[in-house]
Amino acid sequence: NMADDVHVRLCLQDIVKLDLETKAIIQDIRQDASTTDMLDDFSASGRQKMSDLRNKIAELERLGLEQVRDTDRDAILVNVENLRQKLSSTVTSFRQAILKTKLALDKNSKEQLLGGSSQVRKRNQGNKETLAKTANDISDMLISLNRTMGDQVKQSELNITTIVGSSQVVSDTQDEFHTMGGHIQNSQRLLTKYGRREFTDRLLILLALIFFFATVLYIMKKRLWPS
Repeated sequence: NMADDVHVRLCLQDIVKLDLETKAIIQDIRQDASTTDMLDDFSASGRQKMSDLRNKIAELERLGLEQVRDTDRDAILVNVENLRQKLSSTVTSFRQAILKTKLALDKNSKEQLLGGSSQVRKRNQGNKETLAKTANDISDMLISLNRTMGDQVKQSELNITTIVGSSQVVSDTQDEFHTMGGHIQNSQRLLTKYGRREFTDRLLILLALIFFFATVLYIMKKRLWPS
């Protein structure tokens, strides 16, 4: 009987411990299950605890049936019935906590999804506005580029006209240089010719002077020293 009493007390202690652990898991489900994975983990732990609790209650019932005294047997069996009712209530609370938490998680997920869709719409709207602004900027750039190219074409035409005029001036200058070169060559020939004539004149004058002095000397000789 003493051994049976020890087994009954140990079994009751295990039942109380499992009941408290199960209620703690239910509280965790209500307060801390912020994700589906956490809810699944708490659910698995809770089911395991309730299964162990159910087995312990069955073990207590077996110990009660083994009691020799009717009063002990009846007391244990009444306790077993109460424990099974409490277990049924715990199972109900467990399922309600899971269902309520699951609904809350689904609601949050839908709100996040809708919020994400709203953000996507806002982002798409922002992208459209950005694309429109970019298109306008590109159009302005093309217009400015077209205007700049037109100005450059006009400037190029002016440059070509200037180059053509400069080419004509250069051509005219070359013609003038050729003409001046011809004049210079003619002048050089004239100077050379005049230089030669001057030399000839000087030579003739010198010969005339020599002839003159020779004639004078001859006349003076004839008069001073007649033969």
